[in-house]
Amino acid sequence: MTGRSYGQFCGLSRALESVGERWALLIVRDLFVGPRRFTDLRRGLPRIPTNILSARLKELELAGVIHRRVLPRPAASVVYELTAYGQALEDVVLSLGLWGAMAMGDPEPGEIATVDSVTMALRSTFRPEAARGLNTSYEFRLGGLVLSVRIDDGALTVIPGPLPDAELVLECGPELRALMAGELAPDEAVEKGMVTLTGDPADLVRLVEVFRIPAMP
Repeated sequence: MTGRSYGQFCGLSRALESVGERWALLIVRDLFVGPRRFTDLRRGLPRIPTNILSARLKELELAGVIHRRVLPRPAASVVYELTAYGQALEDVVLSLGLWGAMAMGDPEPGEIATVDSVTMALRSTFRPEAARGLNTSYEFRLGGLVLSVRIDDGALTVIPGPLPDAELVLECGPELRALMAGELAPDEAVEKGMVTLTGDPADLVRLVEVFRIPAMP
């Protein structure tokens, strides 16, 4: 824990004392994609000062949320990964990401997306009930980012990089959020050139049914 206490005998206050400091949950978010070296985390969070990243990693380790592991040779580098206790944050992180997505508009100047942030965005917006019985694959090309998705009867797998046998290749930018929020119709996005497809346009309709950002109440 950070040493700062809310003075409350309460589970929520204890949680915030562990992961409520600035940048902490974004570090946790990236570690849900996989173990990361210090340099990997720094690259994925370019605005975090090095000393703050070091401090947050130490705090998260002391709180039992993450731990360090040395990779076997020839890598032999230290990576940070979530403990079982940290993994228990998954539903919280995904729900919080979906809640925040409801209030998102277009990107502000200087805001970036990363492979890890988009991976977790796809996981948070995925609706397993809408994907039941669906077996398909997508390749997302979002600016300089490329991610691939496989759906197998309601189970989602997101991996970085291209997917040569993807049934639908989708190339777009921030318009993806508008599609997933229902603010932009798939046919309109294609007709206006906001989205470029390789594959059946009907698959885009199904995609935005499966990945959905709900409207703000």
